[in-house]
Amino acid sequence: MIPETSNPIMLSALEHYAYCPRQCALIHVEQVWSENLYTMRGRDVHEQVHDDSSHELAGVRLERSLPIWCRRLNLTGQADLVEFHEGIPYPVEYKSGRHRKGNPESLQLCAQALCLEEMFSVPVEKGALYWHGSRERREIIFTDDMRLQVEEVALKVVEMLENRIVPPPVNDKRCEGCSLKESCLPAVVSDKARSRRAARELFETS
Repeated sequence: MIPETSNPIMLSALEHYAYCPRQCALIHVEQVWSENLYTMRGRDVHEQVHDDSSHELAGVRLERSLPIWCRRLNLTGQADLVEFHEGIPYPVEYKSGRHRKGNPESLQLCAQALCLEEMFSVPVEKGALYWHGSRERREIIFTDDMRLQVEEVALKVVEMLENRIVPPPVNDKRCEGCSLKESCLPAVVSDKARSRRAARELFETS
C-alpha cells in the first residue's frame, strides 16, 4: 500500500522507472528534461491524440485525454484514449516509433487499467498499445503478475521520490536513444564508479 502522505505518482513515472530507474530519477527527482528526435516525435503523436474530445463510433464511446487516478496506489495521469465497450473501459496508449521489446509500455497501460477499475468499479482485463511509426496495434492482457509489478514499481518510485534517490547509470543499449544521455553521462559516471571501486579494492588488499 502506498503511504497516504506521499505525493501523487505520475503514470509516466512508472514507465520511466521500468525502462531505467536513473532516467526516472533525472526526470521526476532532478526535474531534468531534454528533447531529441524521439521525444519530439512522441510529443507530436500525443498532441494529435490529446484533443480532449468525447464521441461515439460504431456503438463504442471514445474518450480522449481522460484524467484518471487510483487512490489506492496514489497514481494520477491522463489516458490517451479510453474506449468504452458496453460500459467497460478499454485503455489505448499511443507511442511514437515502432514496437520494441520489453514491458515498460505495457506496465504503464496496466497502471491505467487499475485507475479505471477504481474509478468505474468494473474489471478492466485488457487494453491496447498503438505504435504510430509502424501503425501497429497490439492488445495487452492484464495478468495478475503484471498488476503486481505495477504495485511493486509504484512503491519503488515512491521511495525514490521521497528519498531523492538518483541511481547510477546503466550504461547499456538503453542509453543510445535516450534524450537525457548528455545530462546522465552514463559512460563518464560509470568510469568514475569503476575507478573508485578499483581504488577501494586495491586499498583493501594492500
